[in-house]
Amino acid sequence: MDCAQLANTAASGLVALASVVFAVVYHLHAPWRSTAVGRHVMAFTVAIGLLAVYTVLITVWPDGTPAAVLRWLRTGLLVVIAVLVIQRTLMVLNAQHRGALLPMEPDPRNRPH
Repeated sequence: MDCAQLANTAASGLVALASVVFAVVYHLHAPWRSTAVGRHVMAFTVAIGLLAVYTVLITVWPDGTPAAVLRWLRTGLLVVIAVLVIQRTLMVLNAQHRGALLPMEPDPRNRPH
């Protein structure tokens, strides 16, 4: 394994670990299942973490049946990530349509005289 591969594997391991830590903390400390945004944040974090795990595993098993299975799983995971990005886009558009992302107008009653 050359330096670039080693660095890529180490960085992917770090992303996988950070994703696991976030998922555990978010699961234990936030009611993430109760909102669409919470479910999306959890799903996206887990998907990115799994993509990082794929990178580590494919480095360990670059050939043979395990590699073929991992590549098929990666393809499915990339489709899931694409769907999540589309969902994120729709959530932003819906929030903009509702005006949720616009700055609040100051209350005219609170102006100094």
